[in-house]
Amino acid sequence: MRVSAEGQVTIPADIREKAGLRPDTEVTFVVEGSTVRIVPTQSPLPQRRGEQLIAHLRGRGDVNMTTDEIMALTRGE
Repeated sequence: MRVSAEGQVTIPADIREKAGLRPDTEVTFVVEGSTVRIVPTQSPLPQRRGEQLIAHLRGRGDVNMTTDEIMALTRGE
């Protein structure tokens, strides 16, 4: 592997998989002499994908309707 002019390195897929590095995983760089280790950052409460999606969407709705009104629309009432 080579470091690009922008300082980027591609981690091969098999190594990412073994290390548990999925997209959007935050990592910490640990420098020990001339060795650099990439370690997943430990978050206090890791979110599952569904929780991340809900957190992302929360507060984005712009329709002033009650749940009952929305359900009536979806049911064709």
